[in-house]
Amino acid sequence: MVANTRKLAAILAADVAGFSRLAAADEERTLARLRALRSDLIDPTTAIHNGRVVKRTGDGLLVEFRSVVDAVRCAIEVQNGMAERNAGLPTERSIEVRVGIHLGDVVEESDGDLMGNGVNIAARLEGIAKPGAICLSEDAYRQVKSRLNLAVSDLGAIQLKNIPEPVRVYSLEVGRAATPLKQSPAPTPPRLSIVVLPFANLSGDPEQEYFVDGVTESLTTDLSRMSGSLVIGRNTAFTYKGKHVDLKQVGHELNVRYVLEGSVQRSGNRMRVNVQLIEAEIDNHLWAERFDKHVVDLFDLQDEIVARLSNQLGAHLMAAEARRAEQAPDPDSMDLYFQGRASSNKGATPENMARARGYFERALARDPGNIEALVGTASVDLAAVSNLLSDDRASRAAMAETALTKALSLAPNHARAQFVLGGVYIFTNRTAEGIARCEHALSLDRNLAAAHNMIGAGKLHTGRAEEAESHVLEALRLSPRDTAAPGWMAVAGAAKLYLSRGEEAVAWFRRAIETNQNYPAAHFFLAAALAQLGRMSEARTATEAGLALDPSFTIRRLRASVSSDNATYLAQREHVYDCMGKAGVPKG
Repeated sequence: MVANTRKLAAILAADVAGFSRLAAADEERTLARLRALRSDLIDPTTAIHNGRVVKRTGDGLLVEFRSVVDAVRCAIEVQNGMAERNAGLPTERSIEVRVGIHLGDVVEESDGDLMGNGVNIAARLEGIAKPGAICLSEDAYRQVKSRLNLAVSDLGAIQLKNIPEPVRVYSLEVGRAATPLKQSPAPTPPRLSIVVLPFANLSGDPEQEYFVDGVTESLTTDLSRMSGSLVIGRNTAFTYKGKHVDLKQVGHELNVRYVLEGSVQRSGNRMRVNVQLIEAEIDNHLWAERFDKHVVDLFDLQDEIVARLSNQLGAHLMAAEARRAEQAPDPDSMDLYFQGRASSNKGATPENMARARGYFERALARDPGNIEALVGTASVDLAAVSNLLSDDRASRAAMAETALTKALSLAPNHARAQFVLGGVYIFTNRTAEGIARCEHALSLDRNLAAAHNMIGAGKLHTGRAEEAESHVLEALRLSPRDTAAPGWMAVAGAAKLYLSRGEEAVAWFRRAIETNQNYPAAHFFLAAALAQLGRMSEARTATEAGLALDPSFTIRRLRASVSSDNATYLAQREHVYDCMGKAGVPKG
């Protein structure tokens, strides 16, 4: 057998309840009875139900089964047999067994031993089972619930020791006839809770299965990095693989708000990926996307698809949570945070940023330790600085830095906080340190596309405008439809303007404005680029469009926004001031 084989398995863990007490009272008799139970009941019953004993640990047992049905049938027979043998014995001499059963991913070692989370969960379930009972994880219970004629108690979601996510647990009470399932009150799905169902392989080629599963697994991992998210683990999600499922039922079973499903199809050297995001409670379609790509390197393609999906999903999930928050009669701190993010995503106008900051401030009033709201206020202040929305530049940058220092003291590895702080440094003449912060943010979250753009902005400030565009292109490759993409395009346009490549600058600025016109700075820089080309009528029209969005903008404000003492950068800026003046931008 190949070492470290990964597979899905039904795992049964069992031990004797109170074994130490029984052994202390009468060790020889207890051990003799345990040996008899193994040889006369447990081992034969396990063999009949196709179980493989993986290991014995004193009074304990770990068994692998081909199916959950076999595991549960075995456990029920063993528990019934134990009840018969205990009949008539004093309670202090009764041997009772506790059983835990889980369906999950395990790793089989070369010697046949099983390791991994699937084994750990089964063992933890056994530990919380009552003597004589059988505890099933939800993944296991789903496989047998229609076949049981026993009393079943829904114990709800339980945080098992050393298991990262709560596990919903069901207890089978052997010897009691089935009654209507005792349900705990249906919990409200957490915010930003989602399951990524295994993508379907439509290629008809089994060799493509590893790529399809890889997309599902990588997307699950990357979404789990999103602050505040609850993403159902890969092992649980893969129990739905190859099955036709009711998405509302999936949402109910897993207690999540959102379900993402998709498919992958390959034809020759082309790969097509289709995805859709569903609001599970009402089976409402929120978003769909299709990716068509040429296949060069499958792993690079997988990374690119996952990056684009996770970035777009993040924005759509934020928008969905903001819509929910608007309906909340008494919004809490996170409700207000989501509304702030939704406002800031609409574009960098003074009104949008002021509205966003108001939501973030209200969120912090409700919960001063809300890290996301702290980063939110800082991002708005950075936007005011980087998008030339305020004359009070130094104060806004200082407020952003203070908020980020607090956020990072609470969460040092918060990727977005590291990136925003990098931006503050870049726009306050600390470019090298700022770029280093952005690179650190990318090491924490490889899909943080905005960090690539910010590095490009840093290159502008150090007189290396010719290098900026490549960083913007990398940001757009990772997240081409990002809500912040117009600002990134404006950075590429500014780089071309600094290099006196007017036509290329105009193309970038027009692309930014067509994507979202609510970026006043893009209009003013477009005006400068058009003036550089001598197209004065168009330049003045662009200036008017910018002033309609931000009437307070002046060349004086632009001069005050100098972020470096690099001589090349300063000379390039002087040329921009001159072009803006020709385009009719107020001097101030």
